[in-house]
Amino acid sequence: MLNFKTIFENNDPQRTAKTAGFLYLMLFPLGIFGIMYVPMMLMVQGDIEASLLNILANEFTVRLSILASFAVQLVNIFLVLSLYKLLSPVNQYLATLMVVFNLLAVPIAMLNELNHIAVLIINNSDFISLTLLENPKAFSALFLELHEQGIFIAQIFWGLWLIPMGILIFKSKFLPKFLGILMIVGGFGYILDVILMFVVPETEFLFSGFTFIGELLLPLWLVIKGVNVED
Repeated sequence: MLNFKTIFENNDPQRTAKTAGFLYLMLFPLGIFGIMYVPMMLMVQGDIEASLLNILANEFTVRLSILASFAVQLVNIFLVLSLYKLLSPVNQYLATLMVVFNLLAVPIAMLNELNHIAVLIINNSDFISLTLLENPKAFSALFLELHEQGIFIAQIFWGLWLIPMGILIFKSKFLPKFLGILMIVGGFGYILDVILMFVVPETEFLFSGFTFIGELLLPLWLVIKGVNVED
């Protein structure tokens, strides 16, 4: 079983690398389920009524997705601390910047889940009977839209933290330079998504759909290969 104390007390770079890789890999099932799969499964583009019916018919699944989204952010905290331990010897300033950018996204993403919780509350009949809300669907549509926009705000920092991390990996002598390049490219992919969303809000194109490969290869490399401690 993973012991998070090793992130802070362990001085073995191989073990730190494998801990970071394992934590990074944990983000994939949690993030895919909580942030991508459930919203995509339940939301009907351009039809708020159908979306709300899907959400209310699958309330337990929605609550599980909210918990998964919370878990993503908690894992992120331990992940960035383990990466700081691994990469700070390369450049402490860049490593600190990586931590700051990552941690800034955590409260944004967690608070953003309040929008999904609000949708469940507003459409509860007991709640509606105690309020003066005349159009709960309109309020629900607002919160669903706020949730979508909130993800993009968090995504700014999801992109920014990858850039100093990529530079650290590129400068290090214990990880391949191509992984650093891929992480930098992945960071700019997230940032370009945000810019595109605000400039062309109707677009469905995502740069990150093509630039994410580094975030998959890095944890696999850390878990399987580890770091070159001889360099």
